[in-house]
Parts: sequence; structure tokens; C-alpha cells
Amino acid sequence: MKRALVTGGSGAIGAAICRSLAADGHHVFIHANKRREEAQAVADAIIAQGGRADVLVFDVTDADAVAAVLQPLIDNEPIQILVNNAGIHDDAVFPGMRAEQWHRVIDVSLNGFFHVTHTLMMPMIRSRWGRIINVSSVAALTGNRGQVNYSAAKGALNSATKSLAQEVASRGITVNAVAPGIIESDMSKGAFDAQTIAQMVPMKRAGKPEEVAELIRFLASPQAAYITGQIISINGGLV
Repeated sequence: MKRALVTGGSGAIGAAICRSLAADGHHVFIHANKRREEAQAVADAIIAQGGRADVLVFDVTDADAVAAVLQPLIDNEPIQILVNNAGIHDDAVFPGMRAEQWHRVIDVSLNGFFHVTHTLMMPMIRSRWGRIINVSSVAALTGNRGQVNYSAAKGALNSATKSLAQEVASRGITVNAVAPGIIESDMSKGAFDAQTIAQMVPMKRAGKPEEVAELIRFLASPQAAYITGQIISINGGLV
């Protein structure tokens, strides 16, 4: 059994990832910031199925808060699977985008990746085994009107993925990113109706959170040991 941390673990995709990793026998740490009750519900469901899960609450943009929670957990044993799933969007066309919209989206997706990954890195390196999976977006690959901030954050995350993969490959650690398209969630329901999705996506439907989770589950497994530095799309043929 390995220990896994999923940031943003209380949302639709994050919860599905937590369930998949727990089903493989890993002890899953489910991160939340403002959605503690939702994260606890995910943990309770995993435990009810015989798995192991705990909830961690901190703001990924606060380096001190990240270290305060994570450092005691890794003093004696590394967390060897990390899924950087925390992210937000705050959309506006660029001429009307406020500075705080830009900085907040960058802060969560990109600085959050740094704070969490950097904290876990050295114990993972010393263990000579690790899986880091960053959740990106199709918007990082194609751009999207009204999401210059979000596209920039996820595009930078893709580049960081490729660079970090080269640095730690010799230590048995893989680093990959998964770029979902339109996935069933409360957020996508408010943005796309079924007709629009059918017009945009060759598969004529939105993806399921569980489909994203199964891809991440494989990338976190021993079988994915020779896959690193990759940005893997899961979007029903959208691009």
C-alpha cells in the first residue's frame, strides 16, 4: 500500500480519483480548502468500502499552510502518489479581466502545484519511486475565449510537467499531465447543454469523472513506469 494525496479531492473529478486510488489499496489523503464536508463524505464512503482515507484541509496558495499540514505526514514515510487536481476558473474576456482574476487563477493552479509538489519532493526522491499526475485542461492546448488566465495557468503546468519529468526520471519518479475536455460536473452543466456538447464533441457526450480517474489510476500504477513527461488528452475527440 502506498500513500496518495489528491488536491481538490472534493469535486466531481477529484472524488472519482480518490475512489479509484483507494480501490487499488492506497491510503488516500483527500485535500480540501473550503469544501471540508464534501471531502469528508468522500472519505467516509471509501472507509465504508474497506479503504483508507483521511481529509486534509489547507489552502494550496499558502506555502506555510501547506508545509504545516504536509511536513508532519512525511517526516517518517513519503507520500509517493500525488495528483495535483486543485484549480479554479474565473472567466472574463481579457480586456475586462481584473488583476485579481488573473492572479487568483494562476495562484491556485500553478503556485499550488509548486507548494505541494515541492514539499513532497525530497522524501519521494529518497524512496526512489513516485507518481506525480497534474490535472491540466484542453484549454491549455487550444486556448479558450474568456479563459486567458486559466489557459495560461494550465499551459504553464504542462511545461512544468515536462521539465520536472526530466529532472526526476532517474529516481524512478514519473511526472505526467492529464488534459480533460468537457467532463460531467456542476461546472460543465452550467456552461454546456447537451445540444452544444453534441455539436462540439465527436463522441456526442461529455466525459465522466470516472473516465478521467481511470486514466490517472493507470498513470499512478507500476504498469505506467515508462510513461513520463506526457500531456495526455481525454476529450472524446474534441481536439
